[in-house]
Amino acid sequence: MDFSISEKMQTILEMMKDFVEKELIPLEPELLKGNERSLLPIIEEKKKMVKQMELWAPNHPKEYGGMGLNLVEHGLVSEVLGRTPLGFLVFGCQAPDAGNIEIIHKYGTKEQEKTYLKPLIAGEIRSCFSMTEVDQPGSNPVLLDTTAVKDGDDYVIDGHKWYTSSADGAKFAIVMAVTNPDETPYMRASMIIVPTDTPGFNLVRNISVMGHSGEDYFSHAEILYQSCRVPQKNLLGGEGQGFVIAQERLGPGRIHHCMRWIGICNRVYDLMCQRALNRVISPGKTLASKQIIQAWIAESAAEIRAARLMVLHTAWTIENLGVKEAREDISLIKFVVANTMQKVIDRALQVHGGLGMTDDTIIAYFFRHERAARIYDGADEVHKASVTRRILKGYQGKQIK
Repeated sequence: MDFSISEKMQTILEMMKDFVEKELIPLEPELLKGNERSLLPIIEEKKKMVKQMELWAPNHPKEYGGMGLNLVEHGLVSEVLGRTPLGFLVFGCQAPDAGNIEIIHKYGTKEQEKTYLKPLIAGEIRSCFSMTEVDQPGSNPVLLDTTAVKDGDDYVIDGHKWYTSSADGAKFAIVMAVTNPDETPYMRASMIIVPTDTPGFNLVRNISVMGHSGEDYFSHAEILYQSCRVPQKNLLGGEGQGFVIAQERLGPGRIHHCMRWIGICNRVYDLMCQRALNRVISPGKTLASKQIIQAWIAESAAEIRAARLMVLHTAWTIENLGVKEAREDISLIKFVVANTMQKVIDRALQVHGGLGMTDDTIIAYFFRHERAARIYDGADEVHKASVTRRILKGYQGKQIK
């Protein structure tokens, strides 16, 4: 297992890190004001700069204008871009578009690729993924109330979704809905492309999350589908394949998230160390002189490095052996890295004291918005239960001496 990278990849990472530090982090104070839409023109300018540098869409296929990096390489990219909330968006590899691109590329028809995939990869449009429902557990995607009923050549979709991230301003949604109610639980649902200007697609609101509703890309919507009619040709893959496609989408997606979280860890760790060295607490002494602060810094360093290696190992396994062989690892990194990030953010905030509670640094933003990491894509408890079942199954019938 070799995580060494080529000189070209090292250059790419250095270029990206330099861009993040010089071009994106200085934009954060405007983002923290809560008026995200005001940033859109300058975000578009930064996207053009990234394209000119030939760093656009690192994980997407070369034939459609991406860089075509493999999963391990994109994991390393995610670590760099994750240092700022603007990183993935400006470089064209943001969720939920990244996952939607992957499944349209694999399951989409030629017409769907032309209409949705190419402009999505080019950054000309955005999309959203509409699976989580208000009255059903988000960690169990086989439990869905939303239905898509055939009527002539169309599907008529009815249902109530929420946490449809980035729906505000998106051109289309990929909706998970029950098309085959009499099938087995894992074959009941399908994925269907729904343009957001379709009658019956009703964006009710951007949900207030930790006191902020957000705008455009930086939002999570509640959506009501009311007799929303789309042609059956908008089906992705085959009928009843929704659960299978969702699982394929989530595996690599968790690598992106986890390495983004490592990037967040590195950012707040840097801020914590800087604060410890510079914050005077008495004549001639700084926070860094306190043993408990030293312990937090050492523990954070060890935990970040351990989590990082776990994610890179999982990415390598998916890349070389497939998602099925990496199922245990995918569950493990999901809760380990999310909790590592929570601990490091909390320590960094504590070291900053009252300053950490303000939006004068990025720490409070991460504290608010990344708490959800332990919930979305499967709550911690679900992953722990799932991975334990698989682990114990391997011990059945064995005699351990």
